[in-house]
Amino acid sequence: MVPVLPPEAYRDLARGALAEDWGRGDATSAATIAAGQRARGTVLAKSDLVVAGLDVAAEVFRQSDPAVVFEVRWGDGSHVQAGEAVAVVAGDARALLAAERTALNFLQRLCGIATLTAKFVDAAAGRITILDTRKTTPGLRALEKYAVLCGGGTNHRQGLDDGILIKDNHKRLAGGVRAAAARAMAAAQGLPVEVEVETPDELDQALDAGVPRILLDNFTTHDIREAVARVAGRAAIEISGGVTLERIPELATTGAQYVSVGALTHSAPAADLSFELAPFDSAQGRPA
Repeated sequence: MVPVLPPEAYRDLARGALAEDWGRGDATSAATIAAGQRARGTVLAKSDLVVAGLDVAAEVFRQSDPAVVFEVRWGDGSHVQAGEAVAVVAGDARALLAAERTALNFLQRLCGIATLTAKFVDAAAGRITILDTRKTTPGLRALEKYAVLCGGGTNHRQGLDDGILIKDNHKRLAGGVRAAAARAMAAAQGLPVEVEVETPDELDQALDAGVPRILLDNFTTHDIREAVARVAGRAAIEISGGVTLERIPELATTGAQYVSVGALTHSAPAADLSFELAPFDSAQGRPA
């Protein structure tokens, strides 16, 4: 079940994106399309994809034409095939044209993330949890992490305030894993604590500190298996670094509970969608 994306996560983003594109107005549509003309558009999947971001696209169209009718054919989280209509939009032709590119930009980005995430989740086959990271586009984190959920993935931290994750720079500045982990455990106040380790010795230090979750950074598959045996259930284990789609089936057999994949948000290719418009006779409820 995909959660609802709250409007406050995208309303201002949609407004800013439209302003960026419009400038002083859509010169092409003003020159070629009669004022008041109606049109009906279809958001079409041009490749197999997982849908994400329809509420954002609908908001873009509504900000361009408050009277627009946005009909969802396949909701967020749906797997659709090339050639299927994802949504249908009807409204003022100039307004639809002015919103087209912005709406598609959001949809292509978010559907791309959802589609790539679904591939990782399918490869994991329920044996390991696919996590995202904070490697997101500035300003779009809420939307991109929502797209991960649409693809069946799981969110890691939303930001720096909802969990303690000790990484290499923290370790260097704090004087090593043992010191950093001890301070974190003492200061956690209910926040989850996780420590990134790079060697068996660091792993032991984290275990000695009672850290509940350990991130194995750039471990080989063999070393991950050894770490899992060494931990022996005393902490949850997350894998990170060098993770590719091809490695997921193998990593899923190591006994680790989680694998975090930055590529879900920083390297997902845009999904291929188009917006095809036709004149529309609103009185007759059909194309003109």
